[in-house]
Order: sequence, then C-alpha cells, then structure tokens
Amino acid sequence: MSEAQGRSGRNGVERAAILLLTLGESEAAEILKHLGAKDVQRLGRCMAELNGVSREEVRGVLGDFTSAVENQTSVGVGGDEFVRRVLVNALGEEKANNLMERISLGAQRKGLDALKWMDARAVADLVRTEHPQIVAIILSYLGAEQAAEVLGELPTGMRADLVVRIATLDGVQPSALEELDQMMEKQFAASGGAGSKSSALGGLRAAAEMLNLMDSSAGTALMTDIGKSDEALSQKIQDLMFVFDDLLEVDDRGMQELLRQVPADKLLIALKGADETFKAKVFKNMSQRAAEMLKSDLEAKGPVRLADVEAAQKEILLAARKLADEGSIQLGGKGEQYV
Repeated sequence: MSEAQGRSGRNGVERAAILLLTLGESEAAEILKHLGAKDVQRLGRCMAELNGVSREEVRGVLGDFTSAVENQTSVGVGGDEFVRRVLVNALGEEKANNLMERISLGAQRKGLDALKWMDARAVADLVRTEHPQIVAIILSYLGAEQAAEVLGELPTGMRADLVVRIATLDGVQPSALEELDQMMEKQFAASGGAGSKSSALGGLRAAAEMLNLMDSSAGTALMTDIGKSDEALSQKIQDLMFVFDDLLEVDDRGMQELLRQVPADKLLIALKGADETFKAKVFKNMSQRAAEMLKSDLEAKGPVRLADVEAAQKEILLAARKLADEGSIQLGGKGEQYV
C-alpha cells in the first residue's frame, strides 16, 4: 500500500472527505472556507459519492491524521513543513506545492480567486475586452479545466494568440498580479496581496492542459493556427498533451486502479469511441465476468453522440490525472511522463 493511500487504502481526496464527514457539519464548513473553489468542488463531490465506508476505514483515516499531527508538530519541524505535508496528502504533490507557493507569498488574491466561482461564460464576458496578455495571465491563474471552458467561450480569433501567450509565459511578477487583483476588486470589492518573487503561472504544460480539456475539434483547429505562426512551439505543446489513446501507455496496475475510479456508465460510453486495442487493454485489466458483461453492454448499446463519447473520455482523463497527482498511477504521454 502506498504512503499516499495510508492505512485506509483510500486516495488522498477520499481520505480528506472521510475526515470532513467525521468532523461534522460545523467543523467541516470551517475547513472548507479556507480551500479554493475547485478543491471544494472535488471534496464536495467525493463526500456526496462516498459509500460503503467501514468503521475500520474511518479509524484508519483518523489514525493517519493523528499521526500526521503528532509527527509534524514535534520539536524541530516548522509550521510550513507541516502544512505542506498535510496538503500533499490531501491534494497531491504538484497542487500542494502550487498552493504552498501562494501561501508563502502571502497571496490573498480574492479578486482573482472570485473568478474561480464564476461560470466560464461569465468569466469570458468579463475578460474579452482586456489586453490579450492580461487574459493569458488570468487563464493561467485558473485551473486547467475552467480555463479550457473559458477559452472555448472566447472568440475564435483570440484563442490561438492566447494559447501562444500562455505557453510562452515565464512567471508573473507580483506587481502584475497585484494590478490584476486591483482590477478585480472593482468588480468584486475584494482585496489583493503581494509577494516578493515571481509566481509560476503559464508555461507549456499549462497550455497543453487547457487544450487537452477543450472540445477536440476546437483544440485541433487551435493547434493548426498555432502551427502556422510558430511550428516549433506547436510541437512542444503537442508533445505535452495527453489524450485518451495515451492511456494505453499506463501499466496494468495503473489501469486497474483507474478502472476502479471510473463509473461503469462513463466507461461504456467512452469505449464506444475507442479502437479494439484500447478495448482489449481495458478487458485485460478487469475480471473475466466484468469484461464479459462490458462486452455484452457494448454490443447492446446503440449509437452514441460523438460529443457524449468525448465528454466521457475527458472525464476518465481527469480521473487519470487526479490519480497521477496523488501518486497512485503513472501516466506516459507523448514524449514525457507525468507522476
């Protein structure tokens, strides 16, 4: 059992959800107040979907948490390190490090954070008249999933330029983020904060993640436009993109873990658009009975809209990335591995 799973055998988000449910409504609400919008949504969804939690699992989660508190607050261990380790257990290494950077910078950018609670169309309406570089920074600040939705709501003529700006963005100075916060304050009456070093926003990975989460036809058109203006940059972004077929590179153990996290109805729809090699990979990592049932369901399932297939495949990709962030599986992409 991996350290990230702990004694309960659950992943980090599930253990955090169990802990919050154990604490009760008032205490859980106080904790959730200090989390970002996407983290609250992930935890909330997980809390709503949790079932079959045994007393042994609850005791295991509480034991892990108690051990973490006792170990990380002992003499010689700083508060920052304690917070970082708790966040790693709950959110995974990469997201925890990003959040710790904001904490260490003293960044309380409620103006920008308010955007994370808005739907994509509202954010697009708010930023579409801003300078493209400002829009690129804002998209980089949002999570990849929300940023992809916002990008899809913006005019087609803006998209390629924005992705290029995001891919070539090499950090943002505190003064620029402060200025953005002040701009958002006029809309949300929130206050901003400042740090002492650049914040790691944007970059090739951020651009690739956004494109991964866009509608496939829109993403393909964007990559074509980017390739016309900068072929080398287009190739670098493409090398970092991870698509559904790349799940073939996940090892059998990782695929088994992923299949445990994917709802059966979503898997069925996603496989309607998969080739026989991919289907064989899935069947191989299921029990014989489950594989036979899935094959039967696929044969009986009628035509499925392409949009529904792509949506189901994106949901599975999101589950795979979440497991990779938590260290439960390793993803092999085009030219690069994500752990």
